[in-house]
Amino acid sequence: MAKKFLVIFMMFLGFNYTHAQEIEAKVSINHQQVGNTTRTDVFEALQEKVQNFLNERAWTGMHYRESERIQCNMGITVNSYSDTDNSLKCSMLLTVSRPVFNSSYTTTTYSVKDGNFNFTFQPTDQLEFAGTDRMDNNLVALLAYYAYMIIGYDMDSMAPLGGTQMFHTAEDIVSSAESLGYPGWKAFDDSKNRFALLNDLMDGAMEPYRQLIYKYHREGLDQMAENSDSGREAIAEAIGLLNEAHEAKTMSQLPQLFTEYKREELVNIFTKKGSNQERETIYNILIGIDPSQSNNWDKIK
Repeated sequence: MAKKFLVIFMMFLGFNYTHAQEIEAKVSINHQQVGNTTRTDVFEALQEKVQNFLNERAWTGMHYRESERIQCNMGITVNSYSDTDNSLKCSMLLTVSRPVFNSSYTTTTYSVKDGNFNFTFQPTDQLEFAGTDRMDNNLVALLAYYAYMIIGYDMDSMAPLGGTQMFHTAEDIVSSAESLGYPGWKAFDDSKNRFALLNDLMDGAMEPYRQLIYKYHREGLDQMAENSDSGREAIAEAIGLLNEAHEAKTMSQLPQLFTEYKREELVNIFTKKGSNQERETIYNILIGIDPSQSNNWDKIK
């Protein structure tokens, strides 16, 4: 009887462990630009190991049920590959989503393009994350950084400033990875690099941006099924917070990036809905942040 109990207990632990992971990522590798290489095994192994690295590790001490795992897509485009030194120069597009409460709709919570997703890799490599203070592999650093950004943004959408600890961990990774010599980690190199975007996110003047993530998703979208008017009003207030963040740090790329991946959603929420004054206010904010999308914002007005 004791042996049977032990087996059941171990199975229970195993069940919990397999559901402890926070991320469920789908990774794709596009290597058409280097299609003349015969080393397609490199890209097949890269896809498998990157996806397993993101999905099979428990990044926090919290337990996530299968249905709670954070859905994301990571598309890596290989721009060049050298089989001499196993180096790859890539660009990466990450899109993270979560379900909206009481609906079948999913919304994008975080999306980013990284044009300096560069690293070395060969199929025999083992991707191991030993801690934020021991970065000796740029691919591991990149994936760990984005793992904590994925979780941090998801937590911010569920509770005010809920992802703070995750973002602090990402900051530690940035500090450690800078010494690796790859682009994207250094201060002042690029207003859209990993350092700059995270530095802006954690800037006290940009706190309205993080507050908007919660208000927009939890108080806005999540309430739309029960009361579309109050949900839309909360989203309008969230766009007001977006404007506060934009005015506090006009050079930050975060507000514009938000409008880029929320563009269609915002148009659907406000077109022919709400008062004329509300739509006019939303239009003026969005056109001020991202005038390049005027054709879309015009639909709101």
